[in-house]
Amino acid sequence: MVLEELITPFKAEAKPWKLFFYGFLYASIALGLSLWIFRPYASLVMIFLTVFASMPLLINTLKIEEGKDIEGHPEMFLLKEHSRALSFLVFLFLGSTIAYMFWYIVLPADITLGLFSIQTKTITDINTQITGQAVSQATLFSKIFFNNLKVLIFCLIFSFLYGSGALFILTWNASVIATAIGNFVRSNISELSSAFHYFEITSLGIMRYFIHGIPEIGAYFIGGLAAGIISIAVINHDFGSKKFRAVLVDSTDLLLLSLVTLVVAAVIEVFITPVLF
Repeated sequence: MVLEELITPFKAEAKPWKLFFYGFLYASIALGLSLWIFRPYASLVMIFLTVFASMPLLINTLKIEEGKDIEGHPEMFLLKEHSRALSFLVFLFLGSTIAYMFWYIVLPADITLGLFSIQTKTITDINTQITGQAVSQATLFSKIFFNNLKVLIFCLIFSFLYGSGALFILTWNASVIATAIGNFVRSNISELSSAFHYFEITSLGIMRYFIHGIPEIGAYFIGGLAAGIISIAVINHDFGSKKFRAVLVDSTDLLLLSLVTLVVAAVIEVFITPVLF
């Protein structure tokens, strides 16, 4: 109960940047407990423990956002209100990602090899699928977009069935991105590198993945929020009621927004990130 009670949605909306530090704390504690108690299965256990700490915040947020939908506000007002929730959720994700990345870099290689083993295998499989053969940028865009769309669909399903279930998908993605950044940093820094060079490579690794990663994760959060709001509405209201229709209209707008954001993220990943890095 201690971690769950540290922050409420109202405090989070007031100072969303604070959620970065909560995300870092949740992930770090989860990683430490996983290594200590469940070491052979730490790759997945740390994800579950991070999700457990964040779950009450997201559930309460979904209830509040669903309540806003049934108050009869204009759609632009609702989107603005939802953006406040989305902002602190993204900061929470960024904090978890940086925490996983930090521990990947500073822990001994023999520990990280086991701690992030499943994440490393996932990255290898993704790279094999994308770079296994010479493809045009249009084909690459199609592959990346539909792969990201599959993740979005998983977020929708998990969020609808479990309320805050999208947190598992998103936290898992945070660990995969962190592993990719951590591997990039370790591969480009020798033991004799200066502190400035270390900081430079780390910053470059973060920027390389976050330029397209932030809008991509934003799309997942938007979709997860939409499905979660519908999930709460199914429990609280009858199908076909005026309140349920209001929730459905707002959630549909959020889903469309998530798709547009996902397209933007894929465009950045295929056409902009390779040019910059």
